[in-house]
Amino acid sequence: MARWQYTHGLHDIGNGCYAYLQPDGGWGWSNAGLVVDGRSTLLVDTLFDLPLTRTMLERMRAAVPAAAGIDTLVNTHGNPDHTFGNELVAGAEIIATNACVEDMRETPPELLANLMKNWRSLGEGAAFLHRLMGNFEFEGITLTLPTRTFDRALSVAVGGKQVELIEVGPTHTRGDMIVHVPADKVVYTGDILFAGGHPIMWVGPVANWIAACDRILALDVETVVPGHGPITDKSGVAAMKRYLEYIRDEARKRFDAGLDFEEAARDIALDAFAGWGEDERIVANVHALYREFRHDPAPPDAPTLFAAMSRFHAARHGGHSHPHSQA
Repeated sequence: MARWQYTHGLHDIGNGCYAYLQPDGGWGWSNAGLVVDGRSTLLVDTLFDLPLTRTMLERMRAAVPAAAGIDTLVNTHGNPDHTFGNELVAGAEIIATNACVEDMRETPPELLANLMKNWRSLGEGAAFLHRLMGNFEFEGITLTLPTRTFDRALSVAVGGKQVELIEVGPTHTRGDMIVHVPADKVVYTGDILFAGGHPIMWVGPVANWIAACDRILALDVETVVPGHGPITDKSGVAAMKRYLEYIRDEARKRFDAGLDFEEAARDIALDAFAGWGEDERIVANVHALYREFRHDPAPPDAPTLFAAMSRFHAARHGGHSHPHSQA
Protein backbone atom coordinates (compact mmCIF):
# COMPACT_ATOMS: atom_id res chain seq x y z
CA MET A 1 0.00 0.00 0.00
CA ALA A 2 1.64 3.20 -1.16
CA ARG A 3 0.09 5.23 1.65
CA TRP A 4 2.16 3.39 4.24
CA GLN A 5 5.85 4.23 4.30
CA TYR A 6 8.14 1.37 5.24
CA THR A 7 10.23 3.21 7.78
CA HIS A 8 11.52 2.20 11.18
CA GLY A 9 9.33 3.04 14.14
CA LEU A 10 5.72 3.60 15.14
CA HIS A 11 3.06 4.13 12.48
CA ASP A 12 -0.43 5.43 13.29
CA ILE A 13 -2.90 3.30 11.35
CA GLY A 14 -5.83 5.26 12.74
CA ASN A 15 -8.51 5.03 15.43
CA GLY A 16 -6.13 3.76 18.10
CA CYS A 17 -4.32 1.10 16.05
CA TYR A 18 -0.57 1.30 15.50
CA ALA A 19 2.15 -0.74 13.84
CA TYR A 20 5.78 -0.79 14.91
CA LEU A 21 7.97 -1.64 11.92
CA GLN A 22 11.59 -2.79 11.68
CA PRO A 23 12.89 -2.63 8.11
CA ASP A 24 14.05 -4.56 6.27
CA GLY A 25 12.00 -7.31 7.87
CA GLY A 26 14.71 -9.94 7.42
CA TRP A 27 15.87 -12.51 9.96
CA GLY A 28 14.94 -11.25 13.43
CA TRP A 29 13.64 -7.84 12.31
CA SER A 30 10.00 -8.35 13.26
CA ASN A 31 7.02 -6.03 13.56
CA ALA A 32 4.72 -5.41 16.51
CA GLY A 33 1.38 -3.71 17.06
CA LEU A 34 -0.51 -1.59 19.55
CA VAL A 35 -4.27 -1.27 20.04
CA VAL A 36 -5.54 1.54 22.27
CA ASP A 37 -8.99 2.63 23.41
CA GLY A 38 -9.14 5.26 26.12
CA ARG A 39 -6.73 4.17 28.82
CA SER A 40 -6.78 0.50 27.77
CA THR A 41 -3.92 -0.96 25.73
CA LEU A 42 -3.03 -4.21 23.99
CA LEU A 43 0.46 -4.87 22.62
CA VAL A 44 0.90 -7.37 19.80
CA ASP A 45 4.30 -9.05 20.28
CA THR A 46 7.60 -7.89 21.67
CA LEU A 47 10.94 -7.89 19.82
CA PHE A 48 14.06 -10.05 19.61
CA ASP A 49 16.01 -8.56 22.50
CA LEU A 50 15.64 -6.16 25.40
CA PRO A 51 17.26 -3.04 23.87
CA LEU A 52 15.02 -3.24 20.79
CA THR A 53 11.91 -3.82 22.88
CA ARG A 54 12.84 -1.05 25.32
CA THR A 55 13.23 1.43 22.44
CA MET A 56 9.90 0.35 20.98
CA LEU A 57 8.09 0.83 24.29
CA GLU A 58 9.71 4.24 24.80
CA ARG A 59 8.53 5.38 21.37
CA MET A 60 5.05 4.07 22.01
CA ARG A 61 4.85 5.88 25.34
CA ALA A 62 6.07 9.12 23.79
CA ALA A 63 3.42 9.00 21.08
CA VAL A 64 0.56 7.37 23.01
CA PRO A 65 0.31 8.32 26.70
CA ALA A 66 -1.89 5.31 27.50
CA ALA A 67 1.00 3.03 26.50
CA ALA A 68 2.79 3.99 29.70
CA GLY A 69 1.03 0.94 31.11
CA ILE A 70 0.41 -2.03 28.83
CA ASP A 71 -2.65 -3.94 30.04
CA THR A 72 -2.43 -6.93 27.71
CA LEU A 73 0.34 -8.46 25.63
CA VAL A 74 -0.47 -10.98 22.93
CA ASN A 75 2.25 -13.23 21.53
CA THR A 76 1.21 -14.28 18.03
CA HIS A 77 3.54 -17.29 18.17
CA GLY A 78 6.54 -18.62 20.04
CA ASN A 79 9.50 -17.52 17.92
CA PRO A 80 12.02 -15.51 19.96
CA ASP A 81 11.88 -12.43 17.72
CA HIS A 82 8.26 -11.99 18.86
CA THR A 83 8.66 -12.96 22.53
CA PHE A 84 12.12 -12.30 23.98
CA GLY A 85 11.14 -8.79 25.12
CA ASN A 86 8.20 -10.05 27.19
CA GLU A 87 9.87 -9.37 30.54
CA LEU A 88 9.66 -5.61 29.88
CA VAL A 89 5.85 -5.83 30.03
CA ALA A 90 5.70 -8.54 32.68
CA GLY A 91 3.02 -6.59 34.60
CA ALA A 92 0.59 -7.13 31.75
CA GLU A 93 -1.62 -10.14 31.18
CA ILE A 94 0.27 -12.11 28.51
CA ILE A 95 -1.92 -14.18 26.20
CA ALA A 96 -0.94 -16.87 23.72
CA THR A 97 -2.08 -20.22 22.43
CA ASN A 98 -1.17 -23.31 24.42
CA ALA A 99 1.05 -24.51 21.58
CA CYS A 100 2.87 -21.17 21.54
CA VAL A 101 3.92 -21.70 25.15
CA GLU A 102 5.33 -25.12 24.27
CA ASP A 103 7.43 -23.54 21.52
CA MET A 104 8.68 -20.80 23.83
CA ARG A 105 9.88 -23.35 26.39
CA GLU A 106 11.90 -25.15 23.72
CA THR A 107 13.90 -22.07 22.64
CA PRO A 108 14.96 -20.24 25.82
CA PRO A 109 17.23 -17.18 25.55
CA GLU A 110 20.15 -19.11 27.00
CA LEU A 111 20.10 -21.42 23.98
CA LEU A 112 20.65 -18.58 21.52
CA ALA A 113 23.10 -16.79 23.82
CA ASN A 114 25.27 -19.92 24.04
CA LEU A 115 25.03 -20.52 20.32
CA MET A 116 26.17 -16.99 19.53
CA LYS A 117 29.04 -17.35 22.00
CA ASN A 118 30.23 -20.74 20.74
CA TRP A 119 29.25 -20.65 17.06
CA ARG A 120 32.80 -21.25 15.79
CA SER A 121 32.79 -24.77 17.19
CA LEU A 122 29.23 -25.68 16.22
CA GLY A 123 29.48 -26.12 12.47
CA GLU A 124 28.21 -24.52 9.29
CA GLY A 125 24.63 -24.00 10.41
CA ALA A 126 25.68 -22.15 13.57
CA ALA A 127 28.08 -19.98 11.58
CA PHE A 128 25.28 -18.95 9.22
CA LEU A 129 22.93 -18.29 12.13
CA HIS A 130 25.60 -16.10 13.71
CA ARG A 131 25.91 -14.07 10.50
CA LEU A 132 22.14 -13.59 10.51
CA MET A 133 21.59 -12.87 14.19
CA GLY A 134 24.93 -12.02 15.73
CA ASN A 135 23.97 -8.37 16.28
CA PHE A 136 21.11 -9.13 18.64
CA GLU A 137 21.72 -9.24 22.40
CA PHE A 138 20.54 -12.52 23.93
CA GLU A 139 22.51 -12.33 27.18
CA GLY A 140 20.51 -11.48 30.28
CA ILE A 141 17.02 -12.16 28.87
CA THR A 142 14.59 -13.84 31.24
CA LEU A 143 12.12 -16.14 29.50
CA THR A 144 8.72 -14.67 30.37
CA LEU A 145 5.86 -16.98 29.50
CA PRO A 146 2.21 -16.12 28.85
CA THR A 147 -0.06 -15.97 31.88
CA ARG A 148 -3.24 -16.87 29.99
CA THR A 149 -3.58 -19.44 27.22
CA PHE A 150 -6.33 -20.62 24.91
CA ASP A 151 -7.10 -22.88 21.99
CA ARG A 152 -8.97 -21.94 18.80
CA ALA A 153 -10.34 -18.47 19.63
CA LEU A 154 -10.56 -15.83 22.34
CA SER A 155 -12.21 -12.39 22.44
CA VAL A 156 -10.47 -9.68 24.46
CA ALA A 157 -11.83 -6.23 25.37
CA VAL A 158 -9.60 -3.19 24.92
CA GLY A 159 -11.73 -0.39 26.30
CA GLY A 160 -14.79 -0.45 24.08
CA LYS A 161 -13.08 -2.41 21.30
CA GLN A 162 -13.31 -6.16 20.88
CA VAL A 163 -10.12 -7.82 19.68
CA GLU A 164 -10.47 -11.32 18.27
CA LEU A 165 -7.59 -13.74 18.77
CA ILE A 166 -7.85 -16.55 16.23
CA GLU A 167 -5.60 -19.60 16.35
CA VAL A 168 -4.54 -20.71 12.86
CA GLY A 169 -1.59 -22.98 13.67
CA PRO A 170 0.14 -25.25 13.24
CA THR A 171 1.51 -23.39 10.22
CA HIS A 172 4.73 -21.36 10.52
CA THR A 173 5.01 -22.75 14.08
CA ARG A 174 2.78 -24.96 16.20
CA GLY A 175 0.86 -22.14 17.87
CA ASP A 176 0.27 -19.28 15.42
CA MET A 177 -2.58 -16.83 15.83
CA ILE A 178 -3.84 -13.71 14.10
CA VAL A 179 -5.15 -10.64 15.95
CA HIS A 180 -8.24 -9.07 14.39
CA VAL A 181 -9.67 -5.67 15.35
CA PRO A 182 -13.05 -5.78 13.57
CA ALA A 183 -14.17 -2.22 14.35
CA ASP A 184 -11.06 -0.80 12.68
CA LYS A 185 -10.76 -3.35 9.83
CA VAL A 186 -7.21 -4.16 10.94
CA VAL A 187 -5.50 -7.53 11.33
CA TYR A 188 -2.07 -8.27 12.80
CA THR A 189 -0.99 -11.52 11.21
CA GLY A 190 2.16 -12.46 13.08
CA ASP A 191 4.29 -14.65 10.86
CA ILE A 192 1.41 -15.96 8.81
CA LEU A 193 2.50 -13.10 6.55
CA PHE A 194 6.03 -12.11 5.57
CA ALA A 195 5.36 -9.16 3.26
CA GLY A 196 7.97 -8.98 0.52
CA GLY A 197 10.01 -11.82 1.99
CA HIS A 198 10.07 -15.59 1.75
CA PRO A 199 8.23 -17.16 4.69
CA ILE A 200 9.73 -20.04 6.61
CA MET A 201 7.71 -23.12 7.37
CA TRP A 202 9.10 -24.70 10.50
CA VAL A 203 6.11 -26.97 11.04
CA GLY A 204 3.28 -26.88 8.50
CA PRO A 205 1.23 -28.50 7.11
CA VAL A 206 1.08 -26.20 4.12
CA ALA A 207 -2.70 -26.70 3.83
CA ASN A 208 -3.14 -25.06 7.23
CA TRP A 209 -1.09 -22.05 6.15
CA ILE A 210 -3.07 -21.69 2.93
CA ALA A 211 -6.27 -21.97 4.99
CA ALA A 212 -4.93 -19.25 7.32
CA CYS A 213 -4.46 -16.98 4.31
CA ASP A 214 -8.03 -17.73 3.25
CA ARG A 215 -9.20 -16.94 6.78
CA ILE A 216 -7.60 -13.50 6.57
CA LEU A 217 -8.90 -12.89 3.04
CA ALA A 218 -12.42 -13.64 4.28
CA LEU A 219 -12.21 -10.99 7.01
CA ASP A 220 -13.59 -7.49 6.51
CA VAL A 221 -10.17 -5.84 6.79
CA GLU A 222 -8.42 -3.05 4.93
CA THR A 223 -5.09 -2.89 6.77
CA VAL A 224 -2.84 -5.91 7.24
CA VAL A 225 0.20 -5.67 9.55
CA PRO A 226 2.54 -8.57 8.81
CA GLY A 227 4.98 -10.19 11.19
CA HIS A 228 7.80 -9.00 8.92
CA GLY A 229 7.83 -6.45 6.13
CA PRO A 230 5.75 -3.39 5.20
CA ILE A 231 2.11 -2.76 6.04
CA THR A 232 -0.09 -4.09 3.27
CA ASP A 233 -3.66 -5.03 2.44
CA LYS A 234 -5.27 -8.26 1.26
CA SER A 235 -3.11 -8.25 -1.86
CA GLY A 236 -0.11 -9.10 0.33
CA VAL A 237 -1.98 -12.06 1.78
CA ALA A 238 -3.03 -13.24 -1.67
CA ALA A 239 0.61 -13.12 -2.78
CA MET A 240 1.63 -15.27 0.19
CA LYS A 241 -1.07 -17.78 -0.67
CA ARG A 242 0.19 -17.96 -4.27
CA TYR A 243 3.73 -18.58 -3.03
CA LEU A 244 2.65 -21.41 -0.74
CA GLU A 245 0.59 -23.09 -3.45
CA TYR A 246 3.46 -22.73 -5.93
CA ILE A 247 6.17 -24.22 -3.75
CA ARG A 248 3.82 -27.03 -2.64
CA ASP A 249 3.20 -28.03 -6.24
CA GLU A 250 6.81 -27.60 -7.38
CA ALA A 251 8.22 -29.48 -4.39
CA ARG A 252 5.78 -32.34 -5.00
CA LYS A 253 7.02 -32.76 -8.58
CA ARG A 254 10.61 -33.00 -7.41
CA PHE A 255 9.76 -35.28 -4.50
CA ASP A 256 8.05 -37.66 -6.90
CA ALA A 257 11.07 -37.45 -9.22
CA GLY A 258 13.40 -38.53 -6.41
CA LEU A 259 15.36 -35.31 -5.84
CA ASP A 260 16.55 -34.65 -2.31
CA PHE A 261 15.31 -31.52 -0.59
CA GLU A 262 18.40 -29.43 -1.32
CA GLU A 263 18.40 -30.39 -4.99
CA ALA A 264 14.71 -29.57 -5.19
CA ALA A 265 15.17 -26.18 -3.53
CA ARG A 266 17.92 -25.25 -5.98
CA ASP A 267 15.84 -26.46 -8.92
CA ILE A 268 12.64 -24.54 -8.16
CA ALA A 269 12.45 -21.30 -10.14
CA LEU A 270 11.74 -18.27 -7.95
CA ASP A 271 11.37 -15.73 -10.75
CA ALA A 272 7.82 -14.82 -9.71
CA PHE A 273 9.16 -13.87 -6.26
CA ALA A 274 12.45 -12.35 -7.40
CA GLY A 275 12.03 -9.20 -5.29
CA TRP A 276 11.44 -11.13 -2.07
CA GLY A 277 14.18 -11.31 0.55
CA GLU A 278 15.61 -14.35 2.34
CA ASP A 279 15.32 -16.72 -0.63
CA GLU A 280 17.41 -19.30 1.26
CA ARG A 281 14.24 -20.11 3.20
CA ILE A 282 13.01 -22.08 0.20
CA VAL A 283 15.32 -24.82 1.54
CA ALA A 284 13.51 -25.04 4.88
CA ASN A 285 10.15 -24.85 3.14
CA VAL A 286 10.93 -27.71 0.78
CA HIS A 287 12.26 -29.73 3.72
CA ALA A 288 8.98 -29.17 5.58
CA LEU A 289 7.00 -30.19 2.51
CA TYR A 290 9.10 -33.32 2.05
CA ARG A 291 8.41 -34.30 5.68
CA GLU A 292 4.75 -33.74 4.99
CA PHE A 293 4.81 -35.83 1.80
CA ARG A 294 6.51 -38.67 3.74
CA HIS A 295 4.04 -38.32 6.63
CA ASP A 296 7.06 -37.82 8.86
CA PRO A 297 6.04 -36.24 12.20
CA ALA A 298 9.62 -35.61 13.33
CA PRO A 299 10.43 -31.96 14.07
CA PRO A 300 12.98 -30.24 11.83
CA ASP A 301 16.64 -30.37 12.77
CA ALA A 302 17.55 -26.69 12.89
CA PRO A 303 21.36 -27.06 12.53
CA THR A 304 20.90 -29.19 9.42
CA LEU A 305 18.47 -26.70 7.91
CA PHE A 306 20.62 -23.64 8.63
CA ALA A 307 23.64 -25.41 7.12
CA ALA A 308 21.61 -26.19 3.99
CA MET A 309 20.33 -22.60 3.84
CA SER A 310 23.92 -21.37 4.16
CA ARG A 311 24.95 -23.46 1.15
CA PHE A 312 21.98 -22.20 -0.86
CA HIS A 313 22.75 -18.59 0.02
CA ALA A 314 26.42 -18.96 -0.86
CA ALA A 315 25.57 -20.53 -4.21
CA ARG A 316 23.03 -17.82 -5.07
CA HIS A 317 24.68 -14.75 -3.61
CA GLY A 318 28.31 -15.63 -2.88
CA GLY A 319 30.38 -14.19 -0.08
CA HIS A 320 29.87 -14.64 3.63
CA SER A 321 27.53 -11.81 4.53
CA HIS A 322 23.76 -11.83 4.38
CA PRO A 323 22.34 -9.08 2.16
CA HIS A 324 19.67 -8.03 4.64
CA SER A 325 20.12 -5.94 7.74
CA GLN A 326 18.21 -3.25 9.57
CA ALA A 327 17.69 -0.18 7.43
